[in-house]
Amino acid sequence: MSEPKILKESKNKIKVDFERTSRWEKFKIKYFNPTFVGSAIWYIFRFVLLLGISYVILYPFFTKIASSFMSSADLVDTTVKLIPKYPTLDRYTNLIVNNGYFKAMFNTLILSAVMALIQTFVCSFIAYGFAKYKFKGNGILFALVIFTMIVPHNTLRFAMYMKFRYFDIFGIFKLLTGSTIKLLDTFVPLLLLSLTGLAYRNGLYIFMLRQFFKGVPDELEESAYIDGSGVFRTFFTIILPISVPMMITVFLFSFSWQWTDYFYNDLFFPGAKISLLSNFMGSNLNVSTSEAGANAAAGSLLIIAPLIILYLFGQRYLVTGIERSGLTAD
Repeated sequence: MSEPKILKESKNKIKVDFERTSRWEKFKIKYFNPTFVGSAIWYIFRFVLLLGISYVILYPFFTKIASSFMSSADLVDTTVKLIPKYPTLDRYTNLIVNNGYFKAMFNTLILSAVMALIQTFVCSFIAYGFAKYKFKGNGILFALVIFTMIVPHNTLRFAMYMKFRYFDIFGIFKLLTGSTIKLLDTFVPLLLLSLTGLAYRNGLYIFMLRQFFKGVPDELEESAYIDGSGVFRTFFTIILPISVPMMITVFLFSFSWQWTDYFYNDLFFPGAKISLLSNFMGSNLNVSTSEAGANAAAGSLLIIAPLIILYLFGQRYLVTGIERSGLTAD
């Protein structure tokens, strides 16, 4: 169906008039209309806002990196801000060689990996029970799990210290041996807390996994039960394989928090008999405040460097797990 003659002539006239206008007129028509001006203002505002937020977040990292490479002369020179005049690697050399960085990193790696694996599996098992089974007291027990996310850990510090300093189970050890067992300066307290689902941040991991498991269709389990599969076999052969992205997310969270943990490491390793990254920088005595700050900057960068590498390899699983966790779902 052809256009009406009047409409066609009108379009041709507008086209001819536009072609006759000058370049300046065309420029004003294209860029000085309310729509374009409004969009430009919004983009500029968003760019300035993101630039300011990025500066606030990244500036402390830039200053930390810069100070870790500064020499003693740079630290007392008021003209030196971010770029050192006499860059040096002495601080890193001192921390790696004299403070036993690799030994502390190896111990922390073993501890963090083992704790993260145990917590991931135990929390998955607990969360699956909360998500898929209705039993008496389900709501109360889950409320207690959420409560562990709220209670400050410092309120439990003395109780946990005394429990593992004089460890006993219903007085059995004291009855048999005449004394309690001292579990401090060993990995046993952290292992027991992880195996019982009471370790640091376990409430958050259980909550995240529960929300994920609630989104798993019940038909998968019902089909497995019809085929003769039991609860445990269904959990290990069907539920866990489809939960790998979420479990990797929990593992990364657990590993990272255990890697940088100071609270439990100071609590359960008071004698510092086991070298960990949380205490390997303890030889900054008899130095100036600026020197101590620069040494701490270098040490903190050495601590977080393995985590950055781990994140680069696991970020895809981390993002996928968070997206599929259903944290806003009921």
